[in-house]
Amino acid sequence: MGIVNINADSFCGDGTLDFDVALEQAGRQLGEGADIIDIGAESARTNRAAIPVAEELRRFRGLIDRWDELVRASEPRDAAQVWPPVLSVNSWRTETITKLLDRPGIDLINDMSALPDARNAAACARAGVALLVMHSVGEPKVPHLHQQWPDVLNAVDRFFEEKIALAISAGMAEESLILDPGIDFAKQRDDNLRIYRHLDRLTRFGRPLLVPVSRKTVIGEVLDLPDPASRDAGTVACIASSVTRGASIFRVHHVAAAWQAVKTLHAIGADPSAGLIG
Repeated sequence: MGIVNINADSFCGDGTLDFDVALEQAGRQLGEGADIIDIGAESARTNRAAIPVAEELRRFRGLIDRWDELVRASEPRDAAQVWPPVLSVNSWRTETITKLLDRPGIDLINDMSALPDARNAAACARAGVALLVMHSVGEPKVPHLHQQWPDVLNAVDRFFEEKIALAISAGMAEESLILDPGIDFAKQRDDNLRIYRHLDRLTRFGRPLLVPVSRKTVIGEVLDLPDPASRDAGTVACIASSVTRGASIFRVHHVAAAWQAVKTLHAIGADPSAGLIG
């Protein structure tokens, strides 16, 4: 899953408000082997105010309206690449999601809200698109730096049990759900590392696991690298660990490095235990 940020305050400085540049980034990532392009219109950073819904929609539509054009002008890197590629929208506001899903073209909603209620799941169910459920606590865009977990693994287990049931009750097919353990969201360094070590526990849900590995704070803490752009080697290490523990989707900035890592791991037999999208 390649990341395209249509904003000016991405945590690692790769965002842009120029739709031509964003489209070029997406095209380059497809050429490097991305199966999914995840577009976001605002930074998840908690030291930045949330943008208005109207502005979020404007940013999304600037790329979504040209997505088909981009796909027609692109071609898969190899026969294993998912094609046509999956278009993912990274948003959590129900008003934004509902309005975006009024038109076709979106395949996946990447929701970082931790699904506090059934509204986003119901919107996805009506539109027939997949939904990614991310573990966290509290409202997005609000810092949760002091969240403590007596047992983060059990907490994540219980969370997904509850949220899967909630999404199904809203009309979602279980086969249309993807799970994300929410690395760095309302978690401390040791919580994140423990989730990486025991990621295979989450395969019991039988759903694809997405791991947001790219340039995360926990990597910077382990390697003493304050600059996110310098954390790609640590990102590849997290990919290798997660592949062997059942993850099947990796959200990354450096698609070429991730593609090479996954391709090599598959060649030596480290295949994930779950399929990509359902």
